[in-house]
Amino acid sequence: MNVIFMGTPDYASEILEALVADESINVVAVYTQPDKPVGRKKVMTPPITKTVALANNLPVYQPSRLRDEETVAELLQIECDYIVVAAYGQILPKAVLDHAPCINLHASILPYYRGASPIQQAILNGDKETGVTAMLMDVGLDTGDILKIEKIEIADDEMVSILFDRLTKCATALTLDVLKNFSNYTPLPQDDTKSTHCTKITKEEGLVSFDDAASLYNRYRAYTPWPGIYLESGLKIKKMMLLERDEKHDPGEILSIEKESIAVGCAKGSLRIELVQPVSKKEMSVIAYLNGKRLSLADTLA
Repeated sequence: MNVIFMGTPDYASEILEALVADESINVVAVYTQPDKPVGRKKVMTPPITKTVALANNLPVYQPSRLRDEETVAELLQIECDYIVVAAYGQILPKAVLDHAPCINLHASILPYYRGASPIQQAILNGDKETGVTAMLMDVGLDTGDILKIEKIEIADDEMVSILFDRLTKCATALTLDVLKNFSNYTPLPQDDTKSTHCTKITKEEGLVSFDDAASLYNRYRAYTPWPGIYLESGLKIKKMMLLERDEKHDPGEILSIEKESIAVGCAKGSLRIELVQPVSKKEMSVIAYLNGKRLSLADTLA
């Protein structure tokens, strides 16, 4: 079968690699976002999906706007049986949706967490499970009919990077399954009354306070390594774990000091903190930070 692939980040690149490796699938074109300047020197850097495509001698298209008439006309000249979309980052116009069945791999159990950050949102909400939904795309945002859902459990201490990797493997297997067995699946409409949405994450969302320990720990799990979590003072918390959820404390109070960590109280619950990073300095042990700031028991971490 002939497939047009659309995707941009690591999540997409691994799916693309699986498609290329399958002898029954012929990837006829790869659409991805334009190269972007990265780092302080603003070096123009291609998306990883483009790198994978070029390594496999696949035609690559990087339109700034997929909706442009010339771009759409060019795409419609490419014959294909399916269009596979995974974290592409652009809205597909109706003409493209009508060109072939467009199968999207969304990293949530739809209709929950439609939008840009479903993996982080599941962790933020303390969910016990998540998954990947294969759906037929329509003109809405993650609103298409569902073909198949694969669910996985989320561990209480699972970090977003680990969950991301597990969901990527899940999405890769699901993509191959749906493509090869497409005629066996009956598309089912989503229940829009149950839909929830999540937006693109901003750096400002990393700002935290010692209010609720469980909530703060979930933010740490969801936002490490980016945007990270930091206090009003700018102090970044680089490594922590949840101690307990319910005891009441003065927010930020240093409850105990161990050899390599400290216990910090929240208005509800407490946390163990091991590594921090002060503003404009390198990551350090929290004990070294306390020594430098002359902080001790009952003081407030800030």
